[in-house]
Amino acid sequence: MNPGIDLQGSFIKSLIDLGVPAGVAKAIWMPLPMFLMIIGATVGVLVAVWLERKISAAAQQRIGPEYAGPLGVLQPVADGIKLVFKEDVIPAKSDPLLFTMGPVLVVLPVFLSYLIVPFGQNLVITDLNVGIFLWIALSSIVPIGLLMSGYASNNKYSLLGGLRAAAQSISYEIPLALSVLAIAMMSNSLSTIDIVEQQSGYGILGWNIWRQPIGFIIFWIAALAECERLPFDLPEAEEELVAGYQTEYAGMKFGLFYVGSYVNLVLSALVFAILYLGGWEFPISLDRLASWLGVSETSSWLQIVTASLGITMTVLKAYFLIFLAILMRWTVPRVRIDQLLNLGWKFLLPVSLANLLLTAALKLAFPFAFGG
Repeated sequence: MNPGIDLQGSFIKSLIDLGVPAGVAKAIWMPLPMFLMIIGATVGVLVAVWLERKISAAAQQRIGPEYAGPLGVLQPVADGIKLVFKEDVIPAKSDPLLFTMGPVLVVLPVFLSYLIVPFGQNLVITDLNVGIFLWIALSSIVPIGLLMSGYASNNKYSLLGGLRAAAQSISYEIPLALSVLAIAMMSNSLSTIDIVEQQSGYGILGWNIWRQPIGFIIFWIAALAECERLPFDLPEAEEELVAGYQTEYAGMKFGLFYVGSYVNLVLSALVFAILYLGGWEFPISLDRLASWLGVSETSSWLQIVTASLGITMTVLKAYFLIFLAILMRWTVPRVRIDQLLNLGWKFLLPVSLANLLLTAALKLAFPFAFGG
């Protein structure tokens, strides 16, 4: 397949061809990525929240939301409107500046990470050579906002939740980075486009999930811990800390935490699909698809169809992973904080390091199979 097209360059070039000065074309482009990113991420969050409610209801043998729109699809919208109009309460003895900045630092880095996600072959806002590295760097900022929120709330439960969030993130960031580094080593690149292209041509057999079975398990566990999903929701464990760092928050500030949690979950699922499930690639190879349809592999019609369906494949893979994450919420018990930290430092860290060294050795021994 052809490599993904940089939307920024294509958009600016089309404006210049229409006679728009280059500086004006760049100025017009600047707000568009953020607008598209916010709209797309928000829609993804609304779908994830609806799925969370319906899947949770099915797991508990109940109906779930059904009155707000058909099948309750407008329930997430109703929840958002409720949070917008609720009173914004700031505790009297809190630090108002840090209390306000905390939720912003939690949400903003996650939204920025969507800039490097290729939703399809021709649907990437910007193809950075260090895209995956940027995602890891931005995700490291989120615990700072959580710790800031817990400290600024002047509440013991909030402080404990913030400390737990920071400790949990540090424990799982390193195994996550090492598992991603193994993928980058196989792809010879940190670009998300290159990683997907490296998996193309062989259908489902070319996906990294088969060449990195240990890495994908480490990544999935670490991603759940980063998103604070059960069984790793220790920073906001209701039975222990009321709501953790969210205890003193209300209104839209609480809504930012709520949105940030689901935005991060959708982002992690998309990144997982890109790294291990071939991104926009189909489960069958392009030449076999062409033979089934009776057309040439270089047919422009086939290229248009595969490009238009690429985003569907990416989203379907991501939401399958979200379904698994939601299902785990009602099937796996919560671990203790000491068990969580021991799992990260004493098990995942050495296993992820061994997986990286094994990947390097196999790449030297079998360069064709391991991206040499």
